[in-house]
Amino acid sequence: MTAPRLDVSETDAAVIEQSWHEPEMFAQLYDRHAGPIHRYVSRRLGEALADDLVAETFLTAFRVRQRYDLARPDARPWLYGIAANMIGRHRRAEVRRLKALARAADTTPADPGAGWAAAGADEIVSRLDAAAVRRDLLQALAELSLGDRDVLLLIAWAGLTSEETAAALGIPSGTVRSRLSRARRKVREALGGQDPTSIRQELNS
Repeated sequence: MTAPRLDVSETDAAVIEQSWHEPEMFAQLYDRHAGPIHRYVSRRLGEALADDLVAETFLTAFRVRQRYDLARPDARPWLYGIAANMIGRHRRAEVRRLKALARAADTTPADPGAGWAAAGADEIVSRLDAAAVRRDLLQALAELSLGDRDVLLLIAWAGLTSEETAAALGIPSGTVRSRLSRARRKVREALGGQDPTSIRQELNS
């Protein structure tokens, strides 16, 4: 069977509504959003779990698609909310992963290699400083509650707004603001006062 043509002019809500009667249309939603959601889940849980969780996210979305609020043209918050629920089932694995990455960031190889040998003193210091920031940031993320971590990373990594994050998690906007403020404060303290808004850049380096 030929896959349905992706019509980027249609909103997500329109695609979902069509899929109520033409289930194959739901594939358009997968084509639009599976890539970014996979990257988000991979960052939080690693590649080993990402494939299965993303597949489960879209399977769940397909099963409950008739409950979707068609007044919301963008389905990203809905999909990220489902993914967040899946991630929550693996909260211990996420914390273990973050702590393991923090330990790895804290390890300086005995033989740094030719790249380090060729680097100037300022560059070496810069690299070591970046590794220390990464270590502290990862450790701080591991120590956040799941709710605070969800809010911080949906905004920092998924690029959702506070309002979209509230919709994704099914919580009031005020709760998002309080969780975000608390998470940022804890991360800032872990970084010695450094602004945690660089979280995306630091963890993607």
